[in-house]
Amino acid sequence: MSRTLVRLLLIVGAAVLVLVSAALVLVQLRWTRTFDVPFPDIAASRDPAVVARGAYLVYGAAACANCHIPREDWPKLKAGGTPPLTGGHVFPLPFGTWFSANLTSDPETGIGRRTDGELARVLRTGTRADGRAAFPLMEYERMADDDLRAVISFLRTQPAVRNPVPDHRLTFFGKALMAFAIEPVQGPLQKERPAAASDDERGRYLANDLSLCASCHTDRSERDGSFVGPRFAGGQRMDVAGDETQVYVTPNLTPDPDTSVIGRWTEADFLARFRMGELIVGTPMPWGAYARMTEEDLRSLYRYLRGLQAVRHDTGPVVQGR
Repeated sequence: MSRTLVRLLLIVGAAVLVLVSAALVLVQLRWTRTFDVPFPDIAASRDPAVVARGAYLVYGAAACANCHIPREDWPKLKAGGTPPLTGGHVFPLPFGTWFSANLTSDPETGIGRRTDGELARVLRTGTRADGRAAFPLMEYERMADDDLRAVISFLRTQPAVRNPVPDHRLTFFGKALMAFAIEPVQGPLQKERPAAASDDERGRYLANDLSLCASCHTDRSERDGSFVGPRFAGGQRMDVAGDETQVYVTPNLTPDPDTSVIGRWTEADFLARFRMGELIVGTPMPWGAYARMTEEDLRSLYRYLRGLQAVRHDTGPVVQGR
C-alpha cells in the first residue's frame, strides 16, 4: 500500500472520528433541551359531576390507569377495582426503557408538587414541568377542555402513595430523537367535547382523541414510531408481556368484511366483546378499562368505525411468533 493511500485513509478516518465525536457531543447537549410553551387555562374543579367524569376517563374511556399502574395490577382493573395510580409501568421500546409517572398526590414522588397548569400542559402539548419535551406515549393533545379538566380534577382527589419511579433510560438513538425530532405539540388544540346527540362526532372523538384506537391500530415505524400504514388498518407489532418469543399484532379496525372483525361484527357483537374483557393473556389492549365504557360510548365508537373506508389488510393472528 502506497504512503499516499495510507495518508488518505488516515485523513478520512480522522475526519470520521471528528464527525462522530461532534455528533455525540451535540446529542448530549441537546437531548435535554427545554421549550417555552404556555400553560393551558385549565383548573381543577371540586364539582362531584366533574370528578366523576374524570374517574370514568382515567379508569375507563381514556385508559390512563392501565399505563399508570404496574402491569401485575391489571387483574385488579379487570375485576373492576381502582388500584392507586402509583406509576412504574415499564415500556421497553427500541429507543430505551420508559417508566410511567406516579399520579397520586404524593408531593415527593407523585403529582402533589405539580400545578394544574403543569398537568394540563404535559397532557395537551407533551411538555414536562421542567420544560423538556415528553416522549409522545400519551397522545391526548386533542382531548377536549372539559375532559382535560375532569381528569385533573379526579387526580387531585387521589390519596398520596409514596412510590419513587426510576428515570427513563434512553439509548443513544433515543437521546438523538429527543435532541432533534421530539418537540412539544404546538397549535390551537383545544376543542369542545362532541354533543351527546352526535353519534358520528362522539365516535370520532373517542377513536382518535380520547380512547386512542388509531394510535395502536395503525402500523408504526419501529425506527421512530411514526405512522406508516393506513389509519385504523392495524398491523402494529407490540411485545407480549412475559413472552419474548411472540408479538401482539393489532387487528384491522376498518370495516373490510374479509380482513377485519369490524366488517363482520354486528353492533351487539361489538358491545358483547367489550364486556368480556381480556381474553388473550399478555395483550397490551387495555380491556379492563374499555370494558367499563358506557353503552352509549361503545355504540358511537362502533358506528364510527363502521363508517370508515374499508382497507383490505390481513394482519394475521393476533399473537404471532417473532
